[in-house]
Amino acid sequence: MTEHRPATLKDIAALAGVSLATASKALNGRQHVRAETRDRVRRAAEELAFVPNPLAQGLFAGRTGTVGLITSDLDGRFSIPILMGAEDAFGAGSMSVFLCDARGDSIREQHHLRALLSRRVDGIIVLGDTANPRSSIGRDLPVPVVYAYAPSTDPADVSVVSDNVTAGRLAAEHLLANGRSRIAYVSGDVGYDAARDRVAGATEALAAAGLELLGGEALYGAWSEVWGRGAVHGLLKRFPDLDAVLCGSDQIARGVLDVLHETGRRVPDDIAVIGHDNWEQLATQARPPLSTVDMNLQEVGRVAARLLVDAIGGAAGAGTHLVPCRLVIRESTLAAL
Repeated sequence: MTEHRPATLKDIAALAGVSLATASKALNGRQHVRAETRDRVRRAAEELAFVPNPLAQGLFAGRTGTVGLITSDLDGRFSIPILMGAEDAFGAGSMSVFLCDARGDSIREQHHLRALLSRRVDGIIVLGDTANPRSSIGRDLPVPVVYAYAPSTDPADVSVVSDNVTAGRLAAEHLLANGRSRIAYVSGDVGYDAARDRVAGATEALAAAGLELLGGEALYGAWSEVWGRGAVHGLLKRFPDLDAVLCGSDQIARGVLDVLHETGRRVPDDIAVIGHDNWEQLATQARPPLSTVDMNLQEVGRVAARLLVDAIGGAAGAGTHLVPCRLVIRESTLAAL
């Protein structure tokens, strides 16, 4: 052995006077190795300053130390925080992540699935392009799968999602705590479960305070500033004493703020506004900076990763895990004077 070449398992076996297989079993703590043989192998490893190869150890245990993440979120606004959270959790165990973009195409998604399985990944996280439930990528796969952001429609699967009902409740309770009682809700697309769940949570909070949304229901439309502007124009005509607008997204809230400024309403003195998503480029640059609900997507990623690691280790689970959202308070919801 040359001075600069690191010791190999073969070197350990030769020095200890055992077979390569016995040396591997001894170093990996496997059974069927006599105690004195195990000690001899370990002394040889110490003498040669042997550093185990993590990949080789993983292969011996039937694992590669890699996982796949299949996403359909094209712009990355939701997938990147989730990926960051997952990598944080995987980092402690030196797990590597292969990222695949399915572009919302089921055929491409299946192609990526086959490619990941051919690489012998230990598990897969599937990230949807919306928060709506999605179909399972398949049963009887050779590795465990966890669904993040968009839950699987199969109750036997493991899914991790933001708690949108509680998010809506948090936003409404914050407005109530700041003295608001004439509250309207401008939501996004009614076809999104998340939109309806957020409204349900807000409605529950108002009902607990003996109140209801202005007009008796939320206004559903698009996830856009244009929709926010149009919706609040109508609300101001119908309810001139409106004192708060709860919005289904930060984009909608920015449109609402534009109209309130144009019509001479002071925010938050006259009307408070709160959004959802904590899209910082929008929320922090709004006039005034926008209070909003953060979906805690990095935590969604961390929880998904931890559950996947548990499943890889044999702790199989099922069902949907809810991750609490958090309220981010900025100047758009200060207490009424």
